[in-house]
Amino acid sequence: MTLLWRDDPYLRECEATVLAVRENALELDRTVFYPLGGGQPGDTGRIGALRVIDARKGEGESVLHLVEPGAALPAAGEKVRAEIDWDRRYRHMRFHTALHLLGAVVRASVTGGRIAEDKAHLDFDIEMDKLDKAAIEAGVNALVDAAHDTRSSWITDAELDSRPALVRTMSVAPPRGAGRVRLMEIAGVDLQACGGTHVRNTREVGRIEVVRIRSEGRRNKRVTLAFAA
Repeated sequence: MTLLWRDDPYLRECEATVLAVRENALELDRTVFYPLGGGQPGDTGRIGALRVIDARKGEGESVLHLVEPGAALPAAGEKVRAEIDWDRRYRHMRFHTALHLLGAVVRASVTGGRIAEDKAHLDFDIEMDKLDKAAIEAGVNALVDAAHDTRSSWITDAELDSRPALVRTMSVAPPRGAGRVRLMEIAGVDLQACGGTHVRNTREVGRIEVVRIRSEGRRNKRVTLAFAA
C-alpha cells in the first residue's frame, strides 16, 4: 500500500483501487487516510458515497478504512475516490506539531500523549513544581512565531538503535517492521522518530494556550494545550 500522507500530508483525496473488503472495512492500494497511531486519531472522510468513520492499521503497512455498518460495499478491483475530512485532519496536524514544540520547551521524558479535535496533551516524567504554565505557553508560542520549517526523513532501524535519543516517547515505540523509521524535524528545534502528520511551518500552528497542568500519577504530569480563541 502507498501511504500518500507520508510524503504530502496536505493531499486531501486520491484515486485508488479496492484491494480487499473485510466486513465493514476497505483496504486500498493507496490512501490519503492516516490510521490511528502515535496518539493521533485516524482520519474520517469518504470513499465514493461511503462514509469512513475511522482508519486503523492493518497488517504490515496496510490501512483499514472503516465505513458505516450496513453500507453497500464496492468489490475488490473497483476504482474509487478516497477523500479525508480536511478541516479535522488539519487540526490534528497543527496539534501534532504543537506537541513537538511542547516537548522542546519541557525538557523531560515523555510518558504518553494524545490528540483530539479541540485539545492535545503530553505526559512528562517531571516534578510538578518544575512546570510553569506561563513560561511553557510563552515558550511554545515563541517557537510558533519563529516560523520554523518542518521536514520528514528516514533512517534505518539499525541507525535508530544507535541513536536512542531520537525516541522521545517512553510509552509509544516508533513504527518499525519495514527496515526504516520516519523522522520528523522542526528546523533548529526538534528531531525525533514520528510517523504522524505535521504542518510545513510552525507558524501554521497558531496561538496556543496551556489550558491545564495536572498530575496523572506519580510519574505522569500532564500538560494540555488548546488553540487560543
